[in-house]
Amino acid sequence: MRVPQIQIESQAGRVGLNTQKPTQRIDQPPADMIIEQPPAELFINRQPSRLTIDQTLARENLDLKSYRRRTQDNAMLGVQGIKNYVQKTVRDGNELMRIENGGDPIAAQAKRALIDETTFSTGDTPAQFSVKVEYTPAKVHVEWERHEPVMEVQINKPVHAYIPGATDVYMRQNPSLKIDFTI
Repeated sequence: MRVPQIQIESQAGRVGLNTQKPTQRIDQPPADMIIEQPPAELFINRQPSRLTIDQTLARENLDLKSYRRRTQDNAMLGVQGIKNYVQKTVRDGNELMRIENGGDPIAAQAKRALIDETTFSTGDTPAQFSVKVEYTPAKVHVEWERHEPVMEVQINKPVHAYIPGATDVYMRQNPSLKIDFTI
């Protein structure tokens, strides 16, 4: 006896995909910036130092006098010379007036007249601290004014370009089912 048989033959369906990838492009342009830094202002007020050297007394000690000082000294010497001469004349006159008291006033006066009382000086070394020095240090006053920077910023938006992808679905192989009966 023969038994009927069923033969089934199947073929699976196959799906095909065609894909096109999406593209995306993003550009970020840099910000437009304007930065300006005004310079700081600097003010300097300076009073210069002062050095004063007075060597008048030291020069006078070396007999290097100014004409005014030499004129004053000579005037004082003249006045003193006149006083000394008047004193000498009075003294000599008094001695001669008293000639009867004895002694030899004329010889004594002649002897005094021969003695030279003039002295010669080659000058002196300047006395200590005869040069006067005064010093005033400099004074400096500094001020400055700082200015803040000026900034202008323009932010640029990003440039975005997007092309979406696509997928096409198709049947690469259609499914089939074949059934046979055999006896």
